[in-house]
Amino acid sequence: MLRLVLAVALAMSLVLGGAACFVFWRVQHALDDQLDADLATYSHDLRNDVLAGRKLGGPDGSAYQVLDTRGRILQASALVRTEQLLSPSDVTSAVKGATVRRDIGGLLPLDPHTLRLKAQRVERPDHRPVIAVAALRRGHRDEALRELLAQLSIASGLTLLAASYVGYRTARAALDPVERYRRGAASLADNTSGLRLPVPVDRDDELTRLGHTLNEMLERLEAAGERERRFLADASHELRTPLSLLRAELDVALHRPRTAPELTDTLRSVDTEVQRLIDLTNALLDLEQLGATEHLRCAPTDLQRLIASAVDPHRPAAARDHRTLTVDVAPATVDVDAGWIRPAISNLVDNALRHSDGDIHVTAAAHEGTFQVTVADEGPGFPAPFLPKAFERFTRAEASRTSPGSGLGLAFVAAVATSHGGTAYAENTEYGAAVVLTIPVASAATRR
Repeated sequence: MLRLVLAVALAMSLVLGGAACFVFWRVQHALDDQLDADLATYSHDLRNDVLAGRKLGGPDGSAYQVLDTRGRILQASALVRTEQLLSPSDVTSAVKGATVRRDIGGLLPLDPHTLRLKAQRVERPDHRPVIAVAALRRGHRDEALRELLAQLSIASGLTLLAASYVGYRTARAALDPVERYRRGAASLADNTSGLRLPVPVDRDDELTRLGHTLNEMLERLEAAGERERRFLADASHELRTPLSLLRAELDVALHRPRTAPELTDTLRSVDTEVQRLIDLTNALLDLEQLGATEHLRCAPTDLQRLIASAVDPHRPAAARDHRTLTVDVAPATVDVDAGWIRPAISNLVDNALRHSDGDIHVTAAAHEGTFQVTVADEGPGFPAPFLPKAFERFTRAEASRTSPGSGLGLAFVAAVATSHGGTAYAENTEYGAAVVLTIPVASAATRR
């Protein structure tokens, strides 16, 4: 606040100073023009009087001197009878025919004998050259300028004070909402849930829009914090389950001596839980890595080969269940990171095999810069309450709680789509469920 007021005061000082200097210069120029005109008239009359040998004189406030070529005073008015008005160099210049103009005395400090003079060489009737010096008092001119200077100083000072006060009040009124926002944001340290900044609802200016933006940011931060807490709780639960099973298996195995087949079964069970931990850890690491797009390595990729490499490993499982896995891919070349797209599509096919009963259909095409893959199945589809949160981490439909999986498959697919600048969504069809992965290929190409 103080810096802003000082900046306003400094700017106003420069403006007022410039304006005052301009006004002073214009008035001084006008007064000097009038004084020079009067001096020129008086000098002309004095020169004619010297040439004609008449008695010398002049108007009120005037003075004269007649000097010889050595600068000695031959005649002078009472005001300057003993004062040497010209310097030796001025006398030399005048003798050579130059017109000498000069001021005696300054504007400040006060001096009652300030003069402006004009000196010229003149020949007397006896043909003797002399120097005629005509002078006029500058008192009225200097007094007017001093009065103007005082008035400008007072007016500028008062204007500066008024401008500083107005600037302070304006800055205070403008920054008060910012201070309220700051105090509101500072209370975030108290972990206040549902905190929102006090934003006026009847205004629409820059600060009001800033307040709305900050409130939206607070909403996003609160949602992110809630997701983080939920993530930590779900991750702890998902990790605790296999670890508890591992501990139980080992406790049972160590409780009494076991036969070789029993130890083999125990080790197989332990291996299953260890693999589950490994899969969960890898999924979490993959999601974390996808949060930074610099990990993408996009390159031109044949779409048919990409889909085939993701779908073919699942054909044996589909054949064992006597289910048909069909693929319909239009020929195209897409600019994506196949290392991430392939496992994303594989996850979708794996989910369809585990959570549906009928055939599975995979379609893919690239059109007008967009690459789209759809994995549809024939089955019960997604529960309606599950669809809005299908792509959240550790989210699983109630019917699938007892089936293998960690609830990270669709979250991984969404992360892959987002890292490529695309989207993923799930829907129910008349036959079952469908998940659609859409990626703008042009956006992916720019990330290389």
